Amino acid sequence: MAREIASVHSGKGDPPLATVWEAARARLDGLPGGGLNIAHEALDRHVAAGHGAQPALIWLGRNGQRDVLTYAGLAADAARFANVLRAHGIERGDRLFLLCSRVPALYAATLGALKAGVVVSPLFAAFGPEPVRARMEIGEASVLVTTAQHYKRKVAPWRAEMPTLKLVLIVGPETDADAPEGCVALGPAMSAAADSFETEPTRSEDMALLHFTSGTTGLPKGVVHVHQAVVAHAETGRLALDLRPGDIYWCTADPGWVTGMSYGIISPLCNRVTLVVDEAEFDLERWYSILERERVQVWYTAPTAIRMMMRAGAEAAKGRDFSALRFLASVGEPLNAECVLWGQQVFGLPFHDNWWQSETGGIMIANTAAMDIKPGAMGKPLPGIEAGIVQVEGEAVTVLPDGEIGELALRPGWPSMMRAYLGQPQRYARVFKGGWYLTGDLAMRDSDGYFWFVGRADDLIKSAGHLIGPFEVESALIEHKAVAEAAVIGVPDETAGEVVKAFVTLKAGHEPGDALERELRGHARKRLGPAVAPREIVFRQTLPRTRSGKIMRRLLRARELGLPEGDLSTLEGDAT
Repeated sequence: MAREIASVHSGKGDPPLATVWEAARARLDGLPGGGLNIAHEALDRHVAAGHGAQPALIWLGRNGQRDVLTYAGLAADAARFANVLRAHGIERGDRLFLLCSRVPALYAATLGALKAGVVVSPLFAAFGPEPVRARMEIGEASVLVTTAQHYKRKVAPWRAEMPTLKLVLIVGPETDADAPEGCVALGPAMSAAADSFETEPTRSEDMALLHFTSGTTGLPKGVVHVHQAVVAHAETGRLALDLRPGDIYWCTADPGWVTGMSYGIISPLCNRVTLVVDEAEFDLERWYSILERERVQVWYTAPTAIRMMMRAGAEAAKGRDFSALRFLASVGEPLNAECVLWGQQVFGLPFHDNWWQSETGGIMIANTAAMDIKPGAMGKPLPGIEAGIVQVEGEAVTVLPDGEIGELALRPGWPSMMRAYLGQPQRYARVFKGGWYLTGDLAMRDSDGYFWFVGRADDLIKSAGHLIGPFEVESALIEHKAVAEAAVIGVPDETAGEVVKAFVTLKAGHEPGDALERELRGHARKRLGPAVAPREIVFRQTLPRTRSGKIMRRLLRARELGLPEGDLSTLEGDAT
């Protein structure tokens, strides 16, 4: 597979950036000679400006440890890691994969690799052997950073079949003798390395990040991002998340996902904030304690986590001091209006929804701190982003007026726009038509310019001439006091074409039964009308979701209708 990544644009050079992106680029340092490197913007420029003593990372271990790493300390560790790579023959353009939990070594490895001009591809630590192998083969991995346990179970059985994999670095062991055969203990290697490294003079269009996103069928897609993405990472963190130098900031997303990389590492460090990193998984009491004890000011989390907190009731937060909180934001899937209002009730602040994709590389549409929130709305496009609602017929793309449902589309050209689906140029070309990037999401823009999520294009339900977005129905069901979560699909019907079927989980203290099912259907009919309300409601203990928290409606539909289930590598609960 060729390493070269074709330009998004056809031989005429990069298009001129909008004024907002020119101003955003001017706020970064850049490298001598006009280069650009993410690690330099995230670490080195702050140290050079005299901020090396500021905490960059507050690490909270699952067993009670609390370590603080300064900007100078993290910069030195990143340099050591870059020197380790060079000592083992790893060069600019090689690809490094990360397969470990939220430990300090992951952050040093990410930034050290970028500093050395090495491409970083994060993997979720709970992936099983097949998802790991598929992604590493597609990405032609040169380096893997992982633990002995992950290596032995997920990589060792097939390592000999992957000739591109030159180096495996193991987090944890104190000597090479303690590491698995053929691997290098990362800690001792970094201790022996120099703490300075001249940043590789990467260019803005050099490949920097490779994120994988699952499709409904086939192998995962490798989404390519370049060093220029840092312009959008830095600016959107400032605009959409209200990040300010010195803030205490907690992004709960794992770095194995695009949110945890873009807004869990790169954007906050570029804005010189202090990251809170929790190694442990979700625990209600622990999360409330972290928000209170660490005096978190900006908190970025997922709707699934918010709904899990709602499930425990507002009483669980009573007596807590959340007075340090200034801004709450959410991403990963649509944010129901009830979640927005619950934030106001419990924290004294609403949750601000925003929208983006792995392909966009950064936040595109948001409810910013300066805006009035319409609960349930995605928000408005950020400065420098042009968004529209379009209808696609063949090669023709028509922009729809306000109030109509269509496909959400963006004008190409923002700095963090993906540059390719790795090795799949035809698939990449299909998402650009008529001067727009087609997101595959259905939405509506209202007369005030707010965008409202309707659903994925393949989730839309067509019933008796009505187009029904599952999110609207799910939000109505969640308003009922008994419902914790809901997922809605369309099932075939001889008369209507499709009818709505809902799957719900219940809050503690509520039991499934015919009476409750009738009550929920009545509630939905009252809120939505009989044409949109679900005809059938099924109670479930859990709903299938990805490990990043998104409910997998397509899997519900596939299992309901006996269809192929597609790529399940990101499904929560798979064997690891």
